[in-house]
Amino acid sequence: MKKQAGVVLFFSLIVLIIMTVIGVALAVNSTQSLRMAGAGAERIEAKALADGGIAAVLLDKTPAFLATMSNVDNANNYSGGTQVLTPLPLIDDGAGGLKVEPKNVSCQRKGPASGIDVFKCRRIEISSQVNFGRDDLGQVIVVTGIEQEVLNGSGI
Repeated sequence: MKKQAGVVLFFSLIVLIIMTVIGVALAVNSTQSLRMAGAGAERIEAKALADGGIAAVLLDKTPAFLATMSNVDNANNYSGGTQVLTPLPLIDDGAGGLKVEPKNVSCQRKGPASGIDVFKCRRIEISSQVNFGRDDLGQVIVVTGIEQEVLNGSGI
């Protein structure tokens, strides 16, 4: 019996060490899961802000402004982001860049507006960029396109 004195203590210490390692691992895993959940929430919030920025631009700009745009408009800051309105189409300038040459084009609708093709459309691309996360390292960009109806022969 004297040879076994302390064997139970030894095994209980081993079990205690194993349980401590498992507990520390679970705590680290839990912390990492909380960080990932927080990052996901920030990303969702940034997407909502970018969508809200596009909606704010569309509410702020008049249909007449959209129909007569001839240059890129990047002076928009709504919902904590930056919005850029670009009239389309963009044409190759021959030097490897793109230049804006807006023109009236056929509308992408199911049926013609009239039998004599009175209406054309002006296309505009709106992009909304919002930064998020620690030190604003994350970035969400939402891009949408709109068509503004114009009278055929009007505008640029």
